[in-house]
Amino acid sequence: MKFFIDTANLSDIQEAYDLGVLDGVTTNPSLMAKEGISGDEKVKAHYKAICDIVDDNVSAEVIATDFDNMVKEGMELAKLDDKIVVKIPMIKEGVKAIKYFTSEGIRTNCTLIFSAGQALLAAKAGASYVSPFIGRLDDIAFDGMDLIDQIVGIYGNYGFDTEVLAASVRHTMHLIQCAEVGADVATCPLSVITGLLNHPLTDKGLAQFLADHKKANS
Repeated sequence: MKFFIDTANLSDIQEAYDLGVLDGVTTNPSLMAKEGISGDEKVKAHYKAICDIVDDNVSAEVIATDFDNMVKEGMELAKLDDKIVVKIPMIKEGVKAIKYFTSEGIRTNCTLIFSAGQALLAAKAGASYVSPFIGRLDDIAFDGMDLIDQIVGIYGNYGFDTEVLAASVRHTMHLIQCAEVGADVATCPLSVITGLLNHPLTDKGLAQFLADHKKANS
């Protein structure tokens, strides 16, 4: 399973990359605003800075909701770097835009997926990735992991090349469950990735090893 980091924070992206497990980055206007990045040129420059850190797969989101402007924005984003994946919302005009970008050889990430039907439409249009939102579904008392499992099964039935990119991943159990049901990618904050490092028995074992070493060499 690929690990993407969901942020616009360059320090977090660099830390995840240095850890040696990072496969890509997802971000959005809200995450950009959180880092104080606003204005078209500054946002584009920030996307370019992210591309300079990672090896591939930087999802850059369009703001427009109509076909013509989504295409215009998406083409401008794609020109920034070959690593850019144009992020498109799951709406009617978005599906049309995904089809267009696919015909032009530009990768896309269809975001705000909350049903298997939406994921099916995105795959039919040729999306490179679909992003079902686990945590947001959990918030309305729907098991988001069931949706991931359902989409993985449907794509397997028909051999779609579209990858399932689990989004709104909030904790380490989400991440492990995504791996168990066969999600191709999970995107999450740095804290979720580094959370996988932690186990009390690891800490206890290391402390014992160090204590024994000190005793043996004293």
